[in-house]
Amino acid sequence: MRDSDATPVRLTLVAEDPLARGALSRALSEQGSDVVVTASGTLAEVESSSPEAAPDVVLWDVGLHPTGSAGQLDAPDLGAPVLALVPDEAAGEGALSAGARGLLFRDVAPAPLLAALRAVARGLTVFDPALAAVRATPRVSAPTSTPEGLTPREREVLTLLAEGLSNKAIAERLDISEHTAKFHVNAVLAKLGVQRRTEAVVRAARLGLVTI
Repeated sequence: MRDSDATPVRLTLVAEDPLARGALSRALSEQGSDVVVTASGTLAEVESSSPEAAPDVVLWDVGLHPTGSAGQLDAPDLGAPVLALVPDEAAGEGALSAGARGLLFRDVAPAPLLAALRAVARGLTVFDPALAAVRATPRVSAPTSTPEGLTPREREVLTLLAEGLSNKAIAERLDISEHTAKFHVNAVLAKLGVQRRTEAVVRAARLGLVTI
């Protein structure tokens, strides 16, 4: 989590629409040299690029007509909070259910967008006032995390930790980069409140999350 505006924001932009991706990347880069933008069309492209450092925040453009598997959106899971750009309230509901920490409309101006990204990177939630109703509405879709806050991907990583796999082996099993695997392992340790992989497995077993 970032503490101040003094250090550059490491931003990963995920947008399948190439026109939107180019416009967002250009607009954010023009906001100043303190924004480092990595732009990709899909999460798979981000993972294949093997970034050297974890992003501070992920900007996810869901597109004009967002669709997801089984009718649900899948937010980019890069071990960083996600700010979603949505076309309407329905898409906002889907993005929020997928785990987004903030919602803005796709036509937001660059300056407020950058301010929102800084806030989300610090662990805050940000909503366009017109999307406040989405935030207040209880979501009835299937849960995307366990009571411990683990995402489906982190549950997969936890299962592989229980098998004794290394980060490299986890990456190969899940077809992700070793760097991304490390993100997820660290997130699992943090959410379970432990510091070692073996402690995570023991705690997860006690919680009934894995069998050893």
